[in-house]
Amino acid sequence: MRTYIDSNIIIWHLRGEKKAHDLLKKLTSEGSELWMGAIQRMEVVFFMKDTEANEIKELLSHFRTQAVTQEIVDKGGEIYKKWNPSHGVDINDALLAASVDLHGGRIYTLNIKHFPMPHLAVIKGW
Repeated sequence: MRTYIDSNIIIWHLRGEKKAHDLLKKLTSEGSELWMGAIQRMEVVFFMKDTEANEIKELLSHFRTQAVTQEIVDKGGEIYKKWNPSHGVDINDALLAASVDLHGGRIYTLNIKHFPMPHLAVIKGW
């Protein structure tokens, strides 16, 4: 199953959080296909320190990255307009939600409130 991992879980893994490590290990052992949205990958890569580059590149090599396509942008815009006023959903989360909406799968995140869309499978990491 396509399993999208939000950047917050990746960041906690890089900070040494055992729960993040255990979650990724569990998902991999269950045969989950690990994915991240291009924007979530950007959030990790753009802010990494030079001393973290090798570790981060190694970790990210285990993920497939969903490109931001025209279809995802258009769907993300619909999601943003619907959910931003009431729930504060930001652009990054709207694009991740659109990826799952269009391509299937589930989202693991620490911020489930960022994904109030009832038709999406959103799971709290821990």
